[in-house]
Amino acid sequence: MEATFQIFLILLAALAGTALLARRIDVAPAILLLLAGIALAFVPGMPTVELSPKLVLLLFLPPLIYSASVAMSWREFKANLRPIILLSVGCVIFTACAVATATHYLIGLPWGIGFLLGAIVAPPDVVAPLAIARKLGMPRRILVVLEGEGLANDATALILYRFAVVAITTGLFSLPKAEGTFAAIVVCEILFGLAVGWLSLHARHHARDPQVEITLSLLTPYLAYWVPEHLGGSGVIATVACGLYISWNGPLLISSATRLQGIFFWDLMIYLVEGLLFLLTGFQMRLLYEKSKAFPLQEILITTALVAVIIIVARFAWVYPATYLPRLLSKRVRERDPAPSWRATFVVGFTGVRGAVSLAAALALPFTLPGGEPFPYRDMILFVAFGVILITLVGLGLGLPTVVRWLDVAKDGRSEHLAEHEAELAARREALDAALKSLDAITDDRELSDEVVKLLRARHENRTSQIPSSLDPAAHDITEAGAELTRELITTERKFIHILLRDGKITDETRRRIERDLDLEEASLSNREYRKIAL
Repeated sequence: MEATFQIFLILLAALAGTALLARRIDVAPAILLLLAGIALAFVPGMPTVELSPKLVLLLFLPPLIYSASVAMSWREFKANLRPIILLSVGCVIFTACAVATATHYLIGLPWGIGFLLGAIVAPPDVVAPLAIARKLGMPRRILVVLEGEGLANDATALILYRFAVVAITTGLFSLPKAEGTFAAIVVCEILFGLAVGWLSLHARHHARDPQVEITLSLLTPYLAYWVPEHLGGSGVIATVACGLYISWNGPLLISSATRLQGIFFWDLMIYLVEGLLFLLTGFQMRLLYEKSKAFPLQEILITTALVAVIIIVARFAWVYPATYLPRLLSKRVRERDPAPSWRATFVVGFTGVRGAVSLAAALALPFTLPGGEPFPYRDMILFVAFGVILITLVGLGLGLPTVVRWLDVAKDGRSEHLAEHEAELAARREALDAALKSLDAITDDRELSDEVVKLLRARHENRTSQIPSSLDPAAHDITEAGAELTRELITTERKFIHILLRDGKITDETRRRIERDLDLEEASLSNREYRKIAL
């Protein structure tokens, strides 16, 4: 137990140090975390840490999927449902079939093993690509499509994975039966996820206690995931449906106190889960290196390189026809949704980074068949899955910023971001105008003292004055200068409050209340800041 705790502390220290280094050299943290995990695994005296597939699939995956689903806009998800389904279902199945065909004819793997390997390496992980894409200011639609794909593609891959394992262990497979089972799983999980989302929201609304509500929010993804997974489904679709339901219906049912505390809690939790997951994935390199000595290394390397090339090429081979063919065949689609540029499509194709879910699926393979024979090609599948993760995460992850800059895709997003900020300013002004009209109506209907009305109007005018009049560079500079000065004043207040506490003029409880107000003011200030947008 003590050794386990020491390893956990080492991982936390590595997570914090690697995150700081990633920020300093401007590289996606996931890439450095994977490499750091590999380096730590070979440190003399470091015990072998084997990543449990149940830890990933049952403990890490539900909150990751749920958090991303809650952060996703249901309206944007629905508006981009066609490309999301084409990628998360069509591209995953196409990639799995491509890997099965290539490994069967070029290497001689049995069809079942090839399809199983394809199902394991088919789903891309979007953590690293999305982190890079957001930082580069890419168009919103690319981000929505990639995030939507990342939410649903694990479900498709895990269902295919189950079919392949059953076919290998029993020797039986029926395509019509598999299609019917797939459709039933999708429908049932969506209904179950919506029910869990409704139950969670109403339970949290009636609790009216931030600590209880956050605890219930933590239980929600596990309830949505574990029940379908235990019954033979994937659990992913139910968790996505639950998160999207809460994303759309939660704002009016979740209190402000819960929202403020919950954002911090979930941000920290996802940061730790994602970081530890990539570190632990890197740690598997030592275990795989020891296992690779049992069979020809050259064969493993060739298979890994072949599979990596196949999944990269297969994604491009799917993305371009899936993007432009529906528009060529359907005038309705063409008019409703004009074709994106080939540059944006190329970026979507380039984001085929694989992650820890692929490794967890490989680790979850049984060691033996029902008859007692060893599961065929298990160690090779495990090594290839890790190799594909390493190649795509480091290769594609490091190359993505260069590709985005080379294609100048961010240029397409600049005008979009400008329009979004203009709409935000307009929404803020209109909301304040609506509040002012409501204040006028309340003043007429109720007997309010002049002091109360004067205080409310002063608050309203203060909030109105904090909204920039425009987004031109001069106005931005004034706003930025005011924000910096306000921060300096807040710092002065904090120092003075500390002096009063030290001199015994106020209690610690008083100091905490004042500090909370100052913290909220500074957080609100950061939220109101507007970056200078290159026009």
